[in-house]
Amino acid sequence: MMCAAVAAQRGKRVVLIDHAAKLAEKIRISGGGRCNFTNLNATPANFLSDNPHFCKSALSRYTPHEFLVLVRKHRIAYHEKHKGQLFCDDSAEQIIQMLKAECAAGDVTWRMPCKVESLEQMPDAFLLSTDSGDILADSCVIATGGLSIPKVGATDFAYAIANQFDINLVPTRPGLVPLTFDGPGWAPFAPLAGVALEVEVSTGGGKGKARGAKGGHFREDLLFTHRGLSGPAILQISSYWEEGAALTINLLPELDLAEELISNKGTQKKQLGNVLAQWLPARLADVLLAVNGLAADARLADLPDAKLRQLGEAVNRWAIVPTGSEGYRKAEVTLGGIDTRELSQQTMMSNKVPGLYFIGEAVDVTGWLGGYNFQWAWASGAAAGAAV
Repeated sequence: MMCAAVAAQRGKRVVLIDHAAKLAEKIRISGGGRCNFTNLNATPANFLSDNPHFCKSALSRYTPHEFLVLVRKHRIAYHEKHKGQLFCDDSAEQIIQMLKAECAAGDVTWRMPCKVESLEQMPDAFLLSTDSGDILADSCVIATGGLSIPKVGATDFAYAIANQFDINLVPTRPGLVPLTFDGPGWAPFAPLAGVALEVEVSTGGGKGKARGAKGGHFREDLLFTHRGLSGPAILQISSYWEEGAALTINLLPELDLAEELISNKGTQKKQLGNVLAQWLPARLADVLLAVNGLAADARLADLPDAKLRQLGEAVNRWAIVPTGSEGYRKAEVTLGGIDTRELSQQTMMSNKVPGLYFIGEAVDVTGWLGGYNFQWAWASGAAAGAAV
């Protein structure tokens, strides 16, 4: 819709094709129904890609402030919730209607629901065969997203088109996704579903370094679930996590626990469980003590320093290896996709196939949690819309 509106308002004849019966479901369900439509702090550093410099051009030419001009023009009330994240006061539906209105201002023609059966390159045009007739077009923009959240219509259409034209793909995997755990190391934590706290989480990154990432490090809320860990901290780190790698989680980022316990040992007659529950959820404190062979009713004053250091390490540097993730079904985005080395960073057009463009989540540019992926959608859409 962003691309179509920009192109149509330049005087281009635009037809927008969508296989879904309901418009923009991914916008509608985002941000708990209020759409975290951008982030004031969006910079290229907030995006992962095999080619990390690619996103700079589009993001610099269409910033969050440009999108806010549009939001204000349509008199949509919004607020900043957390760390630059902007949400509608009312409903995500307002963003959908805003984009639809911008398309209408350029007389965009709609075909939906409409299935594209084939896309063929002619000598000087593209021929699209659809279930509602053929279309001849000078340019074709693929804005069909990735594999995440199939229940709202996600498909591999963009990747199939890329394969058809021998355009390289970066391997895909779920991003911004809850992580799952299993085995004896996880068993004591499994009953903690529902427990939440603010943590610092990091991972070394592994191959992530090749994606322009030095490994992730985030301070956000963590949530224990029936199958593993979720919450913003885990969703963020999941995009950097590589299979087999450990996460390091600081469950008490405000405090060096070992130092605090040892320095207060002589003056504390309290039981260890009560001391720990000052800073951590009581259920989590009990499990951490049990896992480290400490009794909740043991007096702090009676415990050797070595045991307290062991407990401090377990709390401030909890290392745990996920067994997997909840997959595309629960992933907010898809990592990987159309290799950006195959595209013009100014226009998003394929270097191999003149007139064929790829934008948004279909491309190997993935943002952090918090409105960044929408900003990439707007920016890449505007870049292509200005070029077609």
